[in-house]
Amino acid sequence: MISTPGSHQTQDGAAQGGPTRHGAGRDGTGQDGAGQDGTAPAGPGPGAAAEDGTAEDRDGRAAHRRRRVAVLLAVALVAYLVDLGSKLLVVSGLEGHAPIRVIGDVLTFQVIRNPGAAFGMGQALTIVFTLIAASVIVVIWRIARKLHSLPWAVALGLLLGGALGNLTDRLFRGPAVFRGHVVDFVSLQHFAVFNLADSAIVCGGVLVVLLSFRGSNPDGTVHRDRDDRGDRDAAEEPAGAAEEGRQG
Repeated sequence: MISTPGSHQTQDGAAQGGPTRHGAGRDGTGQDGAGQDGTAPAGPGPGAAAEDGTAEDRDGRAAHRRRRVAVLLAVALVAYLVDLGSKLLVVSGLEGHAPIRVIGDVLTFQVIRNPGAAFGMGQALTIVFTLIAASVIVVIWRIARKLHSLPWAVALGLLLGGALGNLTDRLFRGPAVFRGHVVDFVSLQHFAVFNLADSAIVCGGVLVVLLSFRGSNPDGTVHRDRDDRGDRDAAEEPAGAAEEGRQG
């Protein structure tokens, strides 16, 4: 059957085949810029930006924690080296000699081998204090994994350096490993004989107490902020439950 240009068959063929050839000529899929199922190609959604922001926040917090840990280690290293150097100096120059008067009888330098804890306490518990010092070092290192506060980094660094200083004496000085006597040489009148490691431990402990009293935490948060967030969450829970009841 021969169809004329204006016939019904010719119009049906144009309606059926024309757009197909036109679309295939553009992208080969049958539609302009669309897939075979007629949907537009998917682009980066809003979730991608959120994920990028979250990743950046995590990276920023990790870098901040590394800087705080670096401060902790630097303070600990300085405290440890100062304590070790002072002990080597006084052992080689003062042990076996008369005390050196720095401020009359108020402050003198004299070498004393201390089997006990700081300031000469607990002289019969040498190995116990050795284990306590080792435990303190482990605890400080675990806290450092969540450290974001600069004052806490300084405080923990002082504690770590002092504990390492006295632990070194326990391990490497006589009379035996784990039972070594700590070198003390700073003598205050009407007080006790101690060393710079003891001073670092006391200063670090005082700073920890002050930070805790102010509500500061090693991770950078504050106790009051946590309490406020808890109160807000508790206040929002009844409102949320009421809203769910109305919707139900």
